[in-house]
Amino acid sequence: MSSKDASPLANNKVLVAAIGFCGAVTIASVASLVAVSVNASNGSGGSATAASMKDATIVVNTGDMLYATGKPPEGENPCSGKKPELENYDCVIGAIADVKPQAGGNVTKGYKGGMEVDHVPITTPYWQNKMCPVNVHWHLGTEHYSAGEYDEFGSGPVQNNYGLGDRRLAETEARKGYQCRYYDLDDNKFNTPYVWKHCVGMRIGETYEVHWPHSAAGMCGTPNQYQTPFYDGVFCVDGVLTDTAAQIGVQAQIFTIVNDEDYYYPDLFRGMIVDGEMGQDIAMYTGSTTGTSRDNEVCSQYSPITWQVDRKCHMISASSFDKMCADMKAQRDDMSDDLYAHGSRTLVSDQLTANNQANRKLRASA
Repeated sequence: MSSKDASPLANNKVLVAAIGFCGAVTIASVASLVAVSVNASNGSGGSATAASMKDATIVVNTGDMLYATGKPPEGENPCSGKKPELENYDCVIGAIADVKPQAGGNVTKGYKGGMEVDHVPITTPYWQNKMCPVNVHWHLGTEHYSAGEYDEFGSGPVQNNYGLGDRRLAETEARKGYQCRYYDLDDNKFNTPYVWKHCVGMRIGETYEVHWPHSAAGMCGTPNQYQTPFYDGVFCVDGVLTDTAAQIGVQAQIFTIVNDEDYYYPDLFRGMIVDGEMGQDIAMYTGSTTGTSRDNEVCSQYSPITWQVDRKCHMISASSFDKMCADMKAQRDDMSDDLYAHGSRTLVSDQLTANNQANRKLRASA
């Protein structure tokens, strides 16, 4: 090989990918990269270098995103439109008569609902039942109630007026549920601002209830596993679901957001955190899908399904949530409608809550 052929820029397009992880890469960094290439080619003669520089293409990736959000190649989504059309209906005439228990309910240890049912919840980790997560989303405040953990005595950056019953922050904002008891305005981790890059409308110090719907009919292990709306993922594969209480389940875990990296977990996207006290004291019962279109008069027909709810509240870093939102952006299906907190359903009444709540520890999870 001649010295001319050895020139790193000769007769070639040069791709320099300078990725700035914490902001735009500086011009100085690019200049340094160019200088290295020029110096390496000096031995082959200035004319060769000058000629080859005309052909050089330097591409600088200057995105301000902390995490990769690139999607997989486009492809057919077999789950699109798989949501069955089951309209909400009257709780007394419908849900009680049809024995369709509702969620979210009281998960305080020792509590039992007032609706007698003949089915049981899944009491083992969902992965052991050939189920996988098909979505992640969260609610403002909590839809469930755990006395002493997330209840009417909780607090946050915006207070709830529990005496009014309809706990709304404003007419245009999502309905707010119960809150945890961690919030302390004088503690820096609750009052230091965080610059959100991926999640939308989040607050430091606020309480959120995260849901991971799981299904045996999901496109498990494929680029189409995660779906928005989650119903598309839950009902994706035809001919699988024969017993919804045993084949569809939701993990629920409650967090207060702090600006403190000591509470960072990198893989919140994949499911409930099981570490130390996290994901250990679990209430398991059968209920329904939730959301503010349902209350104690209007009920969901998507029932019965299993709920596994962490009774404890936990602190977690804002960056953990932002990383989860970045992961959501990287899915093949568009999950942008789940990048913000949804409203919380009113706590389900005793008569609409199943009497099959299991009170035991869940030792492992997915």
